[in-house]
Formats: sequence, structure tokens, C-alpha cells
Amino acid sequence: MVADQGRLYQLFKYAVYALLTANIFFFFAEEWAAAAHRFTEGIRAPDLIEAFAATIDTAAWVILLLIFELETSVLNGRDVSARARWGLNALRTFCYVFIIYAFYGYLIKMLFLGQTDVIEDITDICAIVDGTWAYAIDLDEYETLTAANCTDFSLANSFLQLPGLSVLVDKAGFIEIFRLSWVDLINSGTWLFVVLVLEMDVRVHQENSLFSVFQRVSSFSKWILYGILLLAAIYWGFKGDFVDFWDAFLWIVAFVFIELNVFNLQQEPPTI
Repeated sequence: MVADQGRLYQLFKYAVYALLTANIFFFFAEEWAAAAHRFTEGIRAPDLIEAFAATIDTAAWVILLLIFELETSVLNGRDVSARARWGLNALRTFCYVFIIYAFYGYLIKMLFLGQTDVIEDITDICAIVDGTWAYAIDLDEYETLTAANCTDFSLANSFLQLPGLSVLVDKAGFIEIFRLSWVDLINSGTWLFVVLVLEMDVRVHQENSLFSVFQRVSSFSKWILYGILLLAAIYWGFKGDFVDFWDAFLWIVAFVFIELNVFNLQQEPPTI
């Protein structure tokens, strides 16, 4: 019975990891569609992080998650060669570079939205249906305006135009989109702090003199950090799209597994 429970636990854990991997492709599809409106002259190399911040961020996080799983569960207690350890650390550094880069991408996207202005000469979006204008449904979701759908988006008589784009949104919609960009930025920054604490959890365990003090600080900080992440997930559930909410929920579940791995690791006596 215990063995069966253990297998079910492992199956559930790796199913969550697989679902997070699948989210990479969902985000890519969403951002690719938005990029068609935002980068009409093509995506240059410097634009990649701005165009595909969520895709790059998620891919790097999935790799980092698997590294944590290896270190805190699969390889725990096993001898690892210096070459393998060097390879894991190099891959970890590679992931952190892209995670921080993605954080920068969320910041750039928020600053981009901050340049949005009211467009004075458009008071009826149905009057500009010509196949070139689109409406911003969400942070990364734009839909081309047509005679059939224009009244479905907004009946307002004042609109904002996203900077440099043929994309409109009414004031209420823009406020929601701008708030979502803030939530993206806060969520990304909070996860950086979470992994910083996790890294220290694993490393400080090896230092007996620091272990007990840091364990208390770590536990307190995680209550705050995971609380922020949970609030972000709830906000996405109400204001964002389902993919954002589902992704946020899965990441919290995935790192609960890593926290359990770390907890089991901490039950072992730290080295003196």
C-alpha cells in the first residue's frame, strides 16, 4: 500500500511537470499571434524577449525546476561526478540568465503600455473596420476588427491606441491590461526571490553553524513569497485568461513538490 502511494505521488508530480512543459507551447501560440500585430515588419533578435517573454520565461523555469528535482530528489544521496556537477551548474546559470532576461521583458512590456495615449479622432470602432485595426482583448491577445465583431468588444466612444500599433482598447480594458502587466512583473520578481531562498536552503544545509538560523528565516520569507504568488494566481483567475491562471496554479503545485524534497533533505543531519 505504501509503495502504491509512493508511485501515485511520483506519477502526479511528474504529470504536473509535464503539464508545465506543455504550457511553453500554449504561451508561444498566444505570443506568436500577438506578435503578428505588434511586430508588423518582422521580429528582430533584440525584440525576441519582448515578443516572447512568457515563452522564454516558462521554458527556463521548466529546466530550472527539473534541476531542482534532480538535486533534491533523484540525485540526493548519490555520488555525482565533478563533470556532471559542473554541467548542472552551467545549465542552472544559463536558466537564471534567461529568467532575469524575461523579468526585464515584463518590465519593458509594462513600460511599453505606459506610453499608450488616447486617440482623439476615433469615437466608433465600427467606423474604422478596414482589416488593419485590432482590439486588445488581453495583455497578449489582439483580434482584428470586423463588421461582424466590432460591437462585441466595446460600445465606448473614446479609445486608446497602443504605441506604434494599429491596436485599440477602451479605457476600462486598458486599465485591466495594465494591471495584468504589473501582476506579470510582480509574479516574475517574486519567483526570483523564491528560487534564491531555495538555493540557499540547499546550500546552507551543508553549513551546520548557519542551518538552524537560516531555516527559520527561510520559512518566514516563504509564507510571504508564496502568499504573493497565490494572490497573483487568484487575480489571473478573475481578470486574466485561463492559461495564465492554470500556469500560475501549476507552478505553485510544482514548487510544493520541491519544498517537500527540500524538507526531506533537511531532515538529514547537516554536515559539520
